Amino acid sequence: MFKSIKPFAHASSVYNIDIEFYTLLGLKYIFLDLDNTLDSYKKLVPSPRAFELVGRLREVGITPIIISNNHSERVINYAKVLNVECLCFAMKPFAKKIKKMMKEKGMNPDEVMLIGDQMMTDVKAGNRAKIKVVLTDKLVKEDQPTTHFNRLFERPFRSYYTKHHKFREWRDIINGEN
Repeated sequence: MFKSIKPFAHASSVYNIDIEFYTLLGLKYIFLDLDNTLDSYKKLVPSPRAFELVGRLREVGITPIIISNNHSERVINYAKVLNVECLCFAMKPFAKKIKKMMKEKGMNPDEVMLIGDQMMTDVKAGNRAKIKVVLTDKLVKEDQPTTHFNRLFERPFRSYYTKHHKFREWRDIINGEN
């Protein structure tokens, strides 16, 4: 079970990762979780830093796509304002919808990364889809009620990985460590 929730790398926030990290890995697509990864679940429109991140990714030829378990109206509206594609009701931790989208778009799994804040949904789904996953910390304190439940299960695993230095930081990958 540990293997299914172990991320490729860890970052404190999606906003703290250097674009060089993605280009060194040869990525063409970044799947971005929305709630507590890009913005609070309470935000209906993208923050300025979400716009900046999307712009920086596009400048280096990487296509950002929002992958969310959230309801379609909010996700679609958020993505439309940000001018990115999205996949709503992704049903993470299952990877069926993610794999289907990747197949339909002809995406090579080696060129795709998922970034999200939950081990039990984002990391599991990315690992099941055979793509690299970066686990981030929560962006804001508040969570949706259903997310509290997931975090209860996640807490001991995060604690273990942190205590035993099992998270590989994205910076260490750039620096050739680990």
